[in-house]
Amino acid sequence: MKNATPLTCSALTLLVVGVFVIGWLTGGSAFANSSESAPAHPDKPQAKAANSWDPKTAAAYLDRRLTWWMEWPKAQRDHETFCVSCHTAVPYALSRSALRTALGEQSQSPNERRLLDSVTKRVRLWKEVEPFYKDADRGPYKSIESRGTESVLNALILSSHDAQSGRLSDDARTAFQNMWAEQQTDGKQKGAWLWLRFKNEPWEADDSDYFGATLAAVAIGIEPGNYRETPEVQARLRLLREYMNRELGAQTPINRVLLLWAAAKIPGLVEPDREKGIISELLAKQQADGGWSLSSLSGDWKRADGTFQEKRSDGYATGLITFALQQSGISPENAQLKRGLAWLNANQDRTEGSWAAYSLNKNKENHISPETALFMNDAATSYAVLSLTDANRR
Repeated sequence: MKNATPLTCSALTLLVVGVFVIGWLTGGSAFANSSESAPAHPDKPQAKAANSWDPKTAAAYLDRRLTWWMEWPKAQRDHETFCVSCHTAVPYALSRSALRTALGEQSQSPNERRLLDSVTKRVRLWKEVEPFYKDADRGPYKSIESRGTESVLNALILSSHDAQSGRLSDDARTAFQNMWAEQQTDGKQKGAWLWLRFKNEPWEADDSDYFGATLAAVAIGIEPGNYRETPEVQARLRLLREYMNRELGAQTPINRVLLLWAAAKIPGLVEPDREKGIISELLAKQQADGGWSLSSLSGDWKRADGTFQEKRSDGYATGLITFALQQSGISPENAQLKRGLAWLNANQDRTEGSWAAYSLNKNKENHISPETALFMNDAATSYAVLSLTDANRR
């Protein structure tokens, strides 16, 4: 380039101005490397509009996934009912109604109604229906673990429905009666419920009794009509509170996230200093891109297939944590909360409507089908929806 003629100052100025004019006219930067250029500061994500995610495609994804689950042969149970899974059915029941306003819906979606019908039938026929899993088929204690698990999930789903109507329903009252009958009154699990153990984190592992106890607390806390103030519930709630505080120190951070949500629904469930400690712990685990990674919240859990855990931020951890933080009363102006919500706004799959998350137990190639590989996405999408709709109301 020795023979190239240097640009004069005037020519250089005109060139720079021209480049920026072109960028302005085309609605972008003429210097951008690509249409998805990373922010100049990756630890400070670019601000997104409050409604930059798409509620319509999120609802379509959740509806499609629950339809598949309700028809999947492995999910079928007796009396023409189906299993209420922690990854697909329960999160759907909690989140789908939150989209109603954004979608202009006046009533429940058909899938919400079908899910409620199945749960209600099993609640009413509690002494007749078979447990989700039986000892004879799946090994020791599976029948009693199934009863404990289902009793809590049924109560949670029906209390979530009651919270929308503002009154305690007869079916929810029965579901709570079933739940209290399964609460443990002695031993290490005193105050909790025996929970399904299939060596699957974060919902079906040896520490999942605590996960289940937090969901029971949420169910009690959101049930309208001063349900938790009745004397019989207070006695049971005392056992639950003692269990949650006694076992708190042994829990992984992801279980403490659920406790934060439960504590927001039942004042005094945990001491204020312990609640603040959980919040500080979670904020310290936020990643540079503004999200959270489930694998960083689950101790030293190893995948059964020997593959490495995903370290990337994911929709389940980020959705659940930002939702729990909001429920706990953290300021909407908190910078780290804003970054977490920005991550959710930026990471919805706009075609599918979902948020991605990753199994702690195996990589997607080792699932039995492409559909079962989406279980973590199902939960992630539901909690992302709960978090973002909560943020939009504030």
